[in-house]
Amino acid sequence: MTRQAMNDRPSIFARLRQQAPYIPKTMRLVWRASGIWMVAWLMLLLVQGALPVAIVYMTRHVVDTLAGIVGKGGMGDSIVFPLVILGLLLLAEQILLSTGQWVRTIQNNRIQDYMSGLIHVQVMAVDLSFYDSSVYYDRLHRARMDAMTRPLALLDGMGSLCQNAITLAGMAALLFSYSFWIPILLFAGTAPALWATVRYAGQLNEWWRRNTVEERRCEYYDWLLTMRDAAQELRFFDLGAHYRSVYQQLRARLRNEKERLEKGRFLTELGASALALLTTALAMLWMIFRTIAGKAGVGDIVLFYQAFGQGQRLMANLLRNTGEIYQNVLFLENLFELLETKPKICDPENPLPVPDLNEELRFANIEFRYPGSERTILQEFNLTMKAGEIAAIVGENGEGKSTLIKLLCRFYDPDKGRITVDGCDIRELSQAEWRGQITVLFQEPVRYHVSASENIAHGDIAGNPTQEGIEKAAEASGAFDIIERLPEGFQTVLGKWFGGAELSAGEWQRVALARAFLRRARLIILDEPTSMLDAWSEARWFSRFRTLAAGSTVLIISHRLTTTMQADVIHVMQGGRITESGSHEELLNRHGRYSEAWESRKALSVL
Repeated sequence: MTRQAMNDRPSIFARLRQQAPYIPKTMRLVWRASGIWMVAWLMLLLVQGALPVAIVYMTRHVVDTLAGIVGKGGMGDSIVFPLVILGLLLLAEQILLSTGQWVRTIQNNRIQDYMSGLIHVQVMAVDLSFYDSSVYYDRLHRARMDAMTRPLALLDGMGSLCQNAITLAGMAALLFSYSFWIPILLFAGTAPALWATVRYAGQLNEWWRRNTVEERRCEYYDWLLTMRDAAQELRFFDLGAHYRSVYQQLRARLRNEKERLEKGRFLTELGASALALLTTALAMLWMIFRTIAGKAGVGDIVLFYQAFGQGQRLMANLLRNTGEIYQNVLFLENLFELLETKPKICDPENPLPVPDLNEELRFANIEFRYPGSERTILQEFNLTMKAGEIAAIVGENGEGKSTLIKLLCRFYDPDKGRITVDGCDIRELSQAEWRGQITVLFQEPVRYHVSASENIAHGDIAGNPTQEGIEKAAEASGAFDIIERLPEGFQTVLGKWFGGAELSAGEWQRVALARAFLRRARLIILDEPTSMLDAWSEARWFSRFRTLAAGSTVLIISHRLTTTMQADVIHVMQGGRITESGSHEELLNRHGRYSEAWESRKALSVL
């Protein structure tokens, strides 16, 4: 890091002021997650804070009573009651310790579940552009890592801080009765540890932020080496050794940097511990001289040793708690950065009713580029689809065909222009209601590792589809016979993650088609619906599809001209705009790009 960058960094105290608002925010989250258990936790830490002071005090009383009995000779009943009280206090300390662990375990589970739910809700609410930026991936990665542990760690740190502060105040009061400067010596001996702890917390947080991308890259390499998706290529191209080496080198660098941080902390804390030991020795020498001079008794020296020793331990704990709180608050910034991310694609204040798509769907003068990109995908894009027609869009890769689907679904809004349904701009509609009138087969559909029935039911989960409806959708997509041959038919779990049946790429695509067909939508959008089907399956599918899509408006995006030729109208995309439109025969007669592509396909088929 450059000297200028170091000078530009905010001081520890400035950082503390910046992060302080996250403490009450976190406490509110913890309260919502654990409720009454937080009250139980607070009560326990108050009692646990006071108990050590009572135990030390009773220990002096027992020692003084015992010394008096020994001095007089024989046994006395006066020792019994103090011993019983001391025993009960020690027993209560152990019971409260076990109870505290039980309460903490329950809190831990509830807080983790609550935080997971918050993150899941938030990541489903943010714009799709969230996934287009590595900055957002870093934020998500840090938040996911921290949300499971940091809130509870902050709660534990604050609880320990309060408990230790209560105990320390009691010990300081006991020590103050001997001399006012003893508590001051106690605090002075442990103060350097505070600086060391807070300094390390800041360094660790800075290291974590600086290396988030590298941490994610390690996770990616680990995923490549361990998951089935990459297993075939890694073996065939002999890439295993390469990625193992890359992973190990990166992990070694991160590990070495972390170990250097730990070494610096260790040496600093070692110096702070030596100073604390020196102050203990000075205090004990003072107390021994007082005892020799007859100004203190045996019970006093026992109490002083216990109180000063525990005071130093408590001060060290307090400083460690402070450092942990500071560190956890720094890391919780990542969680709140994610939770406070607001989507830019929002519903209007008063959404209009969704039109029935009785007239047309229109792209008017659309211009669009992805966030953070300088490349314009669509420019002066115009397209009108009549209600009830089957339209196809063809073009080379990268022309923006799949982008049209993202705009239609309102995952993004165009930079310029409008998309209208029967003259109504889709930005004036509720996103959920508008998407409810669309069904989409995406270019890379998700392979859900659940039963075949559930896979298809996902297409209209809110509609609670019947088994009959699921099977009809499977018939329409050509997936019915495939599923019926599985060991448990429609109840067979698909995919190997949970011991189910694996399907071929084409079979997975038919299941995804069934999912799209299940929803009775006014607008059907299919991105490469036959890319993994053989020629025979493709022909049978399209004959069924025309019957299924009757009454709906259909947009098909495909590279396969044998699919697009079946459409009522075909649009050719080039340079982010439509350059040709017409039926299959009309486009062939124009001898343009479509005709060239068709002739090339015929030539290749002959070869």
